[in-house]
Amino acid sequence: MNEKPTEVPLGWAAALKRLLIVVIFGVAFGYIEAAVVVYLREIFYPDGFNFPLTLFGVDNSLWRRFLFTEVGREIATLVVIFTAAWLFGKSRQQRFAYFLVIFAVWDIFYYIWLKVLIGWPASIMDWDILFLIPAVWASPVLAPVLVSATMLLCAVEILYRDFHNRPLKASLMDKVGFFLAAFAAVFAFCFAGLHIAEPDYKTYFYWPVFALANVSVVALFLKCLLKNAPGITRSYGS
Repeated sequence: MNEKPTEVPLGWAAALKRLLIVVIFGVAFGYIEAAVVVYLREIFYPDGFNFPLTLFGVDNSLWRRFLFTEVGREIATLVVIFTAAWLFGKSRQQRFAYFLVIFAVWDIFYYIWLKVLIGWPASIMDWDILFLIPAVWASPVLAPVLVSATMLLCAVEILYRDFHNRPLKASLMDKVGFFLAAFAAVFAFCFAGLHIAEPDYKTYFYWPVFALANVSVVALFLKCLLKNAPGITRSYGS
């Protein structure tokens, strides 16, 4: 008797297909972001995007309009990512995980597409402006890429556990810890953003604070994973 070839369960196939579509969405959205930034740099920094940056005063009506437009675009970007995550996910935990996946893939491929389009960054340690909400975020490219990589790994684990009906459990204290770690990372970015026009701008990004924040998130996530003892699982296809 010939044995039938092993097939991927329907539930797994559907989950992997959905994840692939989410990743493709993030890659394409990253290209849109990169394309917009190419135009912005031609407008604001035609002589080259180099730190320390030249700042533009909000007392100029043209620059003020550009600034408000860019802030609005960033808000719209977050809304698009949140909306896509909501549509892809079927539960609150799935939607959170898909938000992390889209954001991480979008951010990582934003830099990949910039490298393809304009050959920037030349180094992973080149500095960039990350966000303008609620203030200017700035850091070497390595920092947001590390954050995105952490987000992506956590999101994949959340989705894997959700598929097996073992959702991640986080206590109130865990959530407070995640919030404080995120706040510390944002502080590191925003504090550096205050000094992007100064000659010694590199000294204002506090790597120890950022590293502590990132390591704390990983440690808290592992702590949450260990809360659930392995047991009999149920997949979507059952």
